[in-house]
Order: sequence, then C-alpha cells, then structure tokens
Amino acid sequence: MPRRRRKLSSLDRREFLQAAAGTGAVLQLLGPLPVAAAIATSPAVHQATGVKVGEVTESSARIWTRLTKSPGRNDAGKLYPGKVKKGQRITVDVPVSEIEGACPGLKGKIRVRYGAGMSLTAREPTTEWVEVDAATDFSHQFVLPSLQPDTKYAYAVETVGDDGAVHGEFRGTFKTAPRADAASNLKFCVMTCQGYADRDGADGHPIYPAMQKLAPHFIAMTGDLVYYDSDEPRAVSEDLARLHWERMFSLPRLVECLRNSASYWLKDDHDTVTNDSWPGRKEGWLTFAAGQQIFREQVPLGDLGYRTFRWGRDLQIWLTDGRDFRSPNTDADGPEKTIWGAEQKAWFKRTVKESDATWKVLISPTPLVGPDRKNKKDNHSNEGFKHEGDEIRSWLHANVPESFFVVCGDRHWQYHSVHPETGVREFSVGPASNSHAGGTPGEDPHYHKFHRVKGGFLSVTLEGDAQQSAITFRHHDVDGAVVHEYAAKRGVT
Repeated sequence: MPRRRRKLSSLDRREFLQAAAGTGAVLQLLGPLPVAAAIATSPAVHQATGVKVGEVTESSARIWTRLTKSPGRNDAGKLYPGKVKKGQRITVDVPVSEIEGACPGLKGKIRVRYGAGMSLTAREPTTEWVEVDAATDFSHQFVLPSLQPDTKYAYAVETVGDDGAVHGEFRGTFKTAPRADAASNLKFCVMTCQGYADRDGADGHPIYPAMQKLAPHFIAMTGDLVYYDSDEPRAVSEDLARLHWERMFSLPRLVECLRNSASYWLKDDHDTVTNDSWPGRKEGWLTFAAGQQIFREQVPLGDLGYRTFRWGRDLQIWLTDGRDFRSPNTDADGPEKTIWGAEQKAWFKRTVKESDATWKVLISPTPLVGPDRKNKKDNHSNEGFKHEGDEIRSWLHANVPESFFVVCGDRHWQYHSVHPETGVREFSVGPASNSHAGGTPGEDPHYHKFHRVKGGFLSVTLEGDAQQSAITFRHHDVDGAVVHEYAAKRGVT
C-alpha cells in the first residue's frame, strides 16, 4: 500500500530529517536500516528537467531548478515524426502534457542547501523557500553568494508540493573559479547544435557522457540547444516551445552531466524562434520577444546575454549575444548593420583591452572567421555582415594578436581556421551528434588547419606555473576521442 502523503507541518522525526538532510544523512543519524526500509523512506525526486548551475565566478553561482508534477518525463506520450518536412504542417491533436518527453510543472516550493566539500549534512547554508507556479514555468534561479574560490561545492535542491507533500532531493556538485592571481589549471568544454531527432540515442546525445569523463570545470552551451522550427512538433506557441526544453533537458545523459558541472548558456536562432531570426520575427503565435523570455526562463542567466568571466590568472572568457541586438539579415551591409549592437561592441572592446589574463577566449554562438557557405547571410564570417566582421577582426589583430582565440557554435562541422588577412584563430566545435553533421562549403586551404564533417565537442585545457601558461584546444568526436589538437604557450609576469 503506498504511503499516505502528509502536510509538511505533520512530519515525524525520520521524515523531517530526510527533508533536511537527504536519505544518506538520515541513515547516518538514525543508524542502519534494512534495505527495504531505506527504500521505503526515500520519497521520489520531482525535478525531471534536472538542475543547471550557471554564471559561476570565484565567489558566486546561480542554480536553476524546476518543480515537476512527475519524477520522470512522459516517455509514453504521443510521438510526433522527428524532423519538420518542408511544406508539411503537422497538427498537434493532444494536450502538450501528453506528448512524448513532456514534463509538466507542479506548483509548490523550492529551496537549496549547499556547502563546500563532497557531502552534505543538515548544517549547511540553506536558501529561503521560494514558491513557484506557472508564471515562471515552475522554475526558479537561486543566486548563491559569498562562496570560496577554487572550491568544490555540493548542493541539494529540496521541493515540496502545493499539497504539502515532501519530495526527494536532487543533488549535485560544481566548482568555483580560482582567484584572478592564481595560475589557471583547469579544463572546460564547449558544445552546440543538438537536434532532438538527431540525438543518436534514446537517452541523449553521446557527447554528454564523453564530456563528463573529462571532469570539466564548466561547459559552455553555445546555442541551438533546441530546434523550435526543425524538430516536430514545430514550436508555434509558447507551450510547445517549453515542451522542446522539457523533453531535451530531461534526457538522462543531459541531466547526469549537467548536475555535476557548472555551465554558461548562449542562445542562437533555433532556440529563440526560427532559423536566421532577428527581433520582430515570429512563428505562428510564438514571437521573438516570447522566445527571448522563454530562454531566460529555462537557463541560469543574469541580466545581460553578453558577459565576461575570469578563471584565474590565465583565462578570461567572453560570451556574446548574437540575436537580441542584430539588424535584419535582409538589410544592405554597411557601417550601421550590426549583429552585436553598439553597446555590446563597445563593452567587448573595452573589457578585452582592460584584461590582463594570459589567454582571452571569445565563446560565440556564430562564426567570426569561418569560412561559411556562400548562401548564408547571418553571421560575421560571410557577406551579410562583412563590414562589422572586418571591423572586429581588424580590431583584434591590432590589439590582442597573440593571446586571443574564438570558439564558435552554429556550424554543423568541426574546424580550426585562421583568417588569412588578420590571423584571427577560430575553433568550430561541431554538432552534438554525427547525424546532425553536414552543410560545409568544403575544406579551404587558405583558412583551414583542420576540417571534419562529423559531430563532437571541443575541450580547452590550461596548465600553468609561476613562469608560463599553456593552452590546448582539442576537437573530440562524439565518444570523446581526440581528432585534432592545437597548443600554445606564453610567459607570464
């Protein structure tokens, strides 16, 4: 017979300790229990879409979580055909909650307990309880302040339903950035372009366990994380857009990887509204403005989409926004046509010049070097935005010629390119699966040091001591094998 749910105010001693410290701590405090009894006292976790830890600095982090009606995704829901076919419109004839992969939200309360080290007891700092409902898609983002630099933290997200039912905890870990005067000895990964129909595995894309094996300090997610307009059912409403996030980020491989790694999030066109989109575009009832709002609702993100983070003495990263401030792609190219907008561009130039980091890395949703296909007109590497692309590349060449690198998403092939005129060096990470690869204009010996039309990801490793720092960029295939490597060294002062 199932246990009867009781209100939070009427918990007995065992259940109270469970809610405060988790099943593991309960067993330590109360002594060993038979296996069957231990299982019986473990309530289900109602966070089917996992936890995302973002915007990590040396002293803070932002934890995103969402309360769900069921512990798991709706694997038995109605399955719509995988890819959108040109000229074909599929009618969604069931409620969104009844579609395969759906994770409907639940009204209730959430809080986070966190502390340095790998284990948690009942004594760590705890946030206040926060009520969640449909206004935020049952999600909340907690900012954790006053953290210690270069420290491993454990967290436990606790939830209670609106009926007072206490759920199990969702636990994970992350590491804060080192101080700006400490040598950067760390590793991070970068990924992009993950189609739901192209995930090459029922439980998620193979790059996630491959990245997890590397134990990265953080993972940069560079956009096209869902495909509103390419994967069925097409997101023509806000509810269907949220479905794309629910079913993608409830996949077991994604949940498991992201629970134990910090992450930084960028959006691109397919996870805003439609392909090559700009402000004012829409698809059905889904507007560009709604797409902007839903992205912020679904990932840990602060006030601005463009920002910079310092990871020790040797590394500073820049994350740029390529959608919110752009001119229409159809405008004639010239000084006024922009992807970044005047304010973001001025911020970028100012903060790059101010930085004393040994290595500076721009992580961009779209290419700056390329080359790209001749028919593309939406990024800095092609003719559509050539004026601004030339401006940025020339500025980098004049100001940071030896210490600056670009890592980009968006392209469905891997490459290492060097711009022939300015020497700007760019690494395209490639799509998240082999079945999503394609579209390259071909290898160009004037640009390419490496070119591969397969899926995978990029890792970046920094190793330093008192005298020098080394940075290594590695392209990996979807299973983690290294397929290309580039390394550089610099002395430090």
